[in-house]
Amino acid sequence: MIQRKRILLSVLLIVVLSLSLWMVNMTPVEASPLYAPKTKTPTPTATPSGPTATPLPAGNYYVSIAGSDSNNGSQVSPWRHIQYAMDRVVAGSTVYVMNGVYDETVTFRNSGSAGGGYITLRNFLTHTPIIDGTGLPIVSETGLVVIENRAYVKLIGFEIRDLQAGGSTSVFPAGIWIRGNGDHIEIRNNKVHNIENSCSHCGAHGIAVYGRDPNASIHDLIIDGNEVYDLQTGWSESMVLNGNVEFFTVSNNIVHDNDNIGLDFIGFEGENPDPVLDRARDGTVVGNLVYNINSFGNPAYGNERSAGGIYVDGGTRIVIERNKVHDSNLGVELGSEHAGRNTSFVTLRNNFLYNNTQAGIAFGGYDKRRGSTENCVIVNNTLYNNFTQRDWGGEIYIQFDTRNNIVKNNIIFAHDGRLFINNWSSVMTGNVIDRNLFFAVGGGSNGTWVWHNVYYTTFASYQSASGNDGTSLIGLDPLLVNPTSGDLHINTGSPAINAGENLPSSQMGTVDIDGNARIINGTVDIGADEK
Repeated sequence: MIQRKRILLSVLLIVVLSLSLWMVNMTPVEASPLYAPKTKTPTPTATPSGPTATPLPAGNYYVSIAGSDSNNGSQVSPWRHIQYAMDRVVAGSTVYVMNGVYDETVTFRNSGSAGGGYITLRNFLTHTPIIDGTGLPIVSETGLVVIENRAYVKLIGFEIRDLQAGGSTSVFPAGIWIRGNGDHIEIRNNKVHNIENSCSHCGAHGIAVYGRDPNASIHDLIIDGNEVYDLQTGWSESMVLNGNVEFFTVSNNIVHDNDNIGLDFIGFEGENPDPVLDRARDGTVVGNLVYNINSFGNPAYGNERSAGGIYVDGGTRIVIERNKVHDSNLGVELGSEHAGRNTSFVTLRNNFLYNNTQAGIAFGGYDKRRGSTENCVIVNNTLYNNFTQRDWGGEIYIQFDTRNNIVKNNIIFAHDGRLFINNWSSVMTGNVIDRNLFFAVGGGSNGTWVWHNVYYTTFASYQSASGNDGTSLIGLDPLLVNPTSGDLHINTGSPAINAGENLPSSQMGTVDIDGNARIINGTVDIGADEK
């Protein structure tokens, strides 16, 4: 896999924009379990920026395209511009925005507080107001909505669209930019689309969270129920958490039809000057639907199909569960793009991963110049019909420098190419792979397992050479309900039922992909579904 993306862009922006915070640490270090302690870094009080406006008492205020900024902001006398409202509201206030197209960028000027309450910017009733970037100037890191160094704020119910930079290397647009430090930030039920900056050295994001403050993280962050689609992101990502970001939940989002990575959780890119804090950590990624994520034709990638639906690149202590990823390049990838660094302590469980062009699950560095994947748990996932491009990859693709990872209780259902596991690197230690169920179209116990770049065409020869899968099942149809339509649940009578290994709940969770009990009748089922 080749991911020529973010570091070069950071360097370029330093030169072009003189942004001192875009620092990339390229000094090699020893590989180690480098991560921050599991405690929130403090958030300092943010100083409001931008034009000074007289603050208004906490309350409900309204904006309409039929309004006027000379009005009082009541429902019957609304303001005209969203920014006019956001310059004035304080903790405990809600700004309701009515239907219409608002041709403006919006910045949260103030913070809410634990005592005073949130500042909420949201749609009015069932309305879907539109923040539209068509024709707006794009300078540096322009966002249609910007939340920088803010706390106790919510953004709910907008369509955010059409910010198009036209292939400029000197700017980095996003639908929603969250930067610096902050806490108790909620981004809910928005549609973000047609954010574009497409060239061989360009970047853009749909939703971006960059924790750049070495003294205070972005924490207690919720990104829930959003749809992010039709993006052209160059070498960047559809939705990204990068740097000093911790204690987050990314849930129930639909991310689709974008030309690079769907959800990305990044470390060690130099977004934060403290390398211990410079990684996304201690978060949950749950219930998301990701599809049609494909880098083929993206000018930053050319003909490479290398975009992950969900990617952890240098993150740590993240749980990825109950997601569905299909028709992308890689379903889920756990790796580190930075030599001497790692992705670690990620739990990938109870997911459906199918019809992806290269692999259902990939872990390890994508070449020998990358970092490691360590102490990750990959259990109770259902993989079906991945590796559809049939050039590189496999149902499970094990890459460079993997250490002490667990791969158990997975259903691995291959197409007639029958490539179950593909491992090209012998740089590994302590991995445990067992109690999986292998099946391919046409049945039978033969297939291909590649271990240390040696090909084995019988299950027995693979077991003997690798020491893996000693108690796994081969050639038994798992009886998936309707896999060609994406229903990877198991039917009554499946050999996966009660055939798994009861792992600690910290590893396999307490519920299956549907939220039902993870163990019924005393023994866990293999795969994401419990029958």
